[in-house]
Amino acid sequence: MAEATLASSSRRVVVGLSGGIAAYKTCSVISELAKAGLVVRPILTAQGQAFIPALTVATLARHTAYTDQTFWDPAYGRPLHIELGEWAELLVIAPLSANTLGKLAHGLADNLLTNTVLASTCPVLLAPAMNTDMWQQRAVQRNWQMVLQDPRFHSVGPGSGVLACDRVGTGRMAEPDDILPYIYSLLHTGGQRDLAGRHVLISTGSTREYLDPVRFIGNPASGKMGVALAQAALHRGAKVTLVHGPMEPALQARLGDMQAIPVTTAAEMHRAMITHLPQADWVIMAAAVADVRPTQPSPTKLAKAELPQALPLEPVPDIVADLAQRRQPDQTLIGFAAQTGDILPPALEKLHRKGLDAIVANPVDVEGSGFGADTNQAILLHRDGQKVLIPPCSKLDMAHRIFDSLHSALTNAKM
Repeated sequence: MAEATLASSSRRVVVGLSGGIAAYKTCSVISELAKAGLVVRPILTAQGQAFIPALTVATLARHTAYTDQTFWDPAYGRPLHIELGEWAELLVIAPLSANTLGKLAHGLADNLLTNTVLASTCPVLLAPAMNTDMWQQRAVQRNWQMVLQDPRFHSVGPGSGVLACDRVGTGRMAEPDDILPYIYSLLHTGGQRDLAGRHVLISTGSTREYLDPVRFIGNPASGKMGVALAQAALHRGAKVTLVHGPMEPALQARLGDMQAIPVTTAAEMHRAMITHLPQADWVIMAAAVADVRPTQPSPTKLAKAELPQALPLEPVPDIVADLAQRRQPDQTLIGFAAQTGDILPPALEKLHRKGLDAIVANPVDVEGSGFGADTNQAILLHRDGQKVLIPPCSKLDMAHRIFDSLHSALTNAKM
């Protein structure tokens, strides 16, 4: 499932389930949030109860599941929708049905869930799910655009695929691995889109330099850090272009609405980054690029006896240095330095030698940090001498801390 939560155990989330078979996915979301220590309060509409019993949701949430019968219970002192609306830091509606969408678009409230939305001021994350023909109806699309004009509302999905009605098309609810990171992002930012209007160009993963079709020089970088940076930027309102080396299919499935450009070699990554540089406001070079490549790669597999005793190598293009030479004065360039031992001296040297605005120095010889891990830690070094310590945390949390610091530094520089 998704990475560990960004938030402490005191974070408060209301999860609403409207009618739809996709509600079974929401059970996974609720379970993961509760296991991560968040306080979850579920609300089921009458249609939602037809698909998932309230007892199931309550068991997963470790708390009573509220229904419309609870809404009208006179035992509560204050109206429950007021209590929940004031209590929630984030409201998630998954699945969002066409019926509930129409109510949100027109400010209607005839059940506990829609009343709670109107009684709250927190961000609302919507995960639509419905038949393709229903989703494509003009009235539904009009309602969808009306809702998204309100800055409170954020959206994840719908995706395309095989639906419960056997139709293949758009309308499939986003997967839990897409919904959970967005929840953590909104809890971190409070729903602020402070990167709106910015284009963020990110590289991630490893590159491979082939000796022959089955052997290559590479490294164990997974691409998880760059994907976390891309998700965080997207959730904060940025347009994102991600140039990535080979990665696992499960990780690649998280790329969502961003522009993703797969590459294999350092030369391919170099060309892609240079191509997309002119449109970028921020460039983050998080990839672990190979330093050398074989000078004479073989087009066919070499037999074991044919492998050279000494392998002639040549340097690959220095991508970040070339980006620094080509960028415009208003573009911000951030590098990464994966180090062992004392991580500060080589990172500082790289920061100044390559003309970067900031560099993220992270240890790869510490357990739970660096290549392949779901967590990380780092020291973010700014060119003006500022140092920001990022303690061990999820990679998504680290991504947000990096953007917090960069946004603050650029805001202060303009004052």
